[in-house]
Amino acid sequence: MARRVSPVRLLLFTRFPEPGRAKTRLIPALGPGGAAALHCRLTERTLETALASGLAVEVRSTGAPPQAFTEWLGTDVLIVDQGEGDLGARLLRAAPPYPVLFIGADAPDLTAAHLVAAATALEGHDAVIGPAEDGGYWALGLAQPCDALFENMPWGTDGVLAETLVRLAAHGIAPFMLPCLADLDRPEDLARWPALTALP
Repeated sequence: MARRVSPVRLLLFTRFPEPGRAKTRLIPALGPGGAAALHCRLTERTLETALASGLAVEVRSTGAPPQAFTEWLGTDVLIVDQGEGDLGARLLRAAPPYPVLFIGADAPDLTAAHLVAAATALEGHDAVIGPAEDGGYWALGLAQPCDALFENMPWGTDGVLAETLVRLAAHGIAPFMLPCLADLDRPEDLARWPALTALP
């Protein structure tokens, strides 16, 4: 029996691994080159996981022209420049058509099963959230537009998840909550994944 194709678009938001501009919060621990190399590893790992989910995957790129991403990540995935504006503006621009599932490249424990569960839940809910331990989220899925989730959001703080839930509630939306995962963003996070973060 043929496998049913999910209507959910999976968008991986990531930046080019340029030293000094990638994983900047890890530069004090790893240096510009080490932080960029780790970001490169994380993006490649996340993309492999995304493709293994069987969903329709797009890479939303920033920090270099799409051609540079194609040379890095290959031709098997659609690569689209994120465009200008803050993160909210870039997410909002990329969202249609729905349903859509956004992820970043910061959660090393992410699996294809997590993504399949998110997409499956999104087919029966207006919103899906994968909470992160740092107060943000590792996934946000929407079955319909909800522009309020992207406007004047305190990006990069530990209040993003809480504010997202408040705004969803204001729109009468009860999101499906996925398992909580940890992000690899700060020097104190490095010890959690020694095999991944060991420099070559």
